[in-house]
Amino acid sequence: MKRTLLSFVFLSSALLLTAQDASLNNAVNTLKERISLSGYAQFGYTYNDAGNGSNMLDIKRIIFMAQGKLTDRWTCYFMYSFAGTPQLLEVYTEYKFLPQLTARIGQFKTMYTIENPMSPCFVELIDCYSQSVSYLAGVNGSDRLYSPSGGRDMGLLIYGDLFDKLVNYNLAVMNGQGINLSDRNNQKDIVGSLMVNPLDWLSVGGSFVKGKGHAMAPSAVNPDIQVGEDYTRNRWSAGAVIKTKSVNIRAEYLAGKDGQAKSDGYYVTASARVFPKLDVIASYDYLNKNKALDAKQTNYVAGVQYWFYPQCRLQAQYTHCNRHIGESNNLLQAQIQVRF
Repeated sequence: MKRTLLSFVFLSSALLLTAQDASLNNAVNTLKERISLSGYAQFGYTYNDAGNGSNMLDIKRIIFMAQGKLTDRWTCYFMYSFAGTPQLLEVYTEYKFLPQLTARIGQFKTMYTIENPMSPCFVELIDCYSQSVSYLAGVNGSDRLYSPSGGRDMGLLIYGDLFDKLVNYNLAVMNGQGINLSDRNNQKDIVGSLMVNPLDWLSVGGSFVKGKGHAMAPSAVNPDIQVGEDYTRNRWSAGAVIKTKSVNIRAEYLAGKDGQAKSDGYYVTASARVFPKLDVIASYDYLNKNKALDAKQTNYVAGVQYWFYPQCRLQAQYTHCNRHIGESNNLLQAQIQVRF
């Protein structure tokens, strides 16, 4: 009797452990199917001959991303930066109602310009976005009235593809204050973009921002707007993308109005595959932050990039910064990008 009872206990324990292992494996497999983790890092060197000259090794970006699939239609996304001052970059959830309609709410990239929504992993320039996009989309704090936001904001977005992907649209209501900040006025920004893809290798379209800003700091190029003041903050852009197997070209014109100050800029950035995994890069980048003050700068960029592993690259670039007011300067830059 004792042997029978002991055998029953051992058999029950084995079955229980087997069931627990199966449940654990199912849970792990479910997580693997529904949660994807990724990230990238960019490390670089910069020599600048402005003034007495400077050279610096730095960590430009360390980004961690997680995406969760709650259902076939419902997903969530998280992005965090560990470089410099750690901060939350993006967090949102979205639901796909139809193939032509997805709704997103949270903190994410503002869909203004062709370039701003692009990941730094694929932008050709080591300094990343063109100076006109960085200024007018509020990417890097070069617009002193607007807090540095990485081109992101809090809002509600609907987007999708129409007519068998002939047209792509985005329409959003945003706070207009940037990331990780509460709205500082009672106004909301309306942001929209429309891209038409008439050919496999060609896309053309434009975007706009219509709203009110709240001045966060004094600006030398907008001296009439005081800190704490609400002001008109409108933008628009028009551009095109050519993408073939060996050549990529992106060109765009941007314009903005802050209070009574008008600004504009344009850029053309191209990359050409000259050898397997090796690209030649060139860019022309112009910005006038205030037409009345003639606050102009033109950047000329030339360089190369080598893709030594999928989504991993080595870059080297020379930039000549030609200022209308003040001394011009030159940059020599190198960067390595690793991604998983």
